[in-house]
Amino acid sequence: MRARIYQPSRTAMSSGTAKTRTWILEHVAETARAVDPLMGWTSSDDTQSQVKLSFESKDAALAYAQAHGIDAAVREPNKRKANIRSGGYADNFATNRRGAWTH
Repeated sequence: MRARIYQPSRTAMSSGTAKTRTWILEHVAETARAVDPLMGWTSSDDTQSQVKLSFESKDAALAYAQAHGIDAAVREPNKRKANIRSGGYADNFATNRRGAWTH
């Protein structure tokens, strides 16, 4: 049984970092999904691929995987640099700007 351990990235609709501090253990699908010919639904025989476990730390996720005999691959997150401006959000509306302002 294979799994991957990763830290989720932020959503595309938000610039915040909420729900990105936990680590997720997600099982890799063992079999391919198939389309039901009658209804057209996508189905799979592998129920483990639906399981997502969250942990407070990477070490806790690795310990769980080792205790249950799961072959886990860890994917380290790509941390982005903080965008900190001296004026903060108000800097977007500064009246003392020297150059032309464009979006």
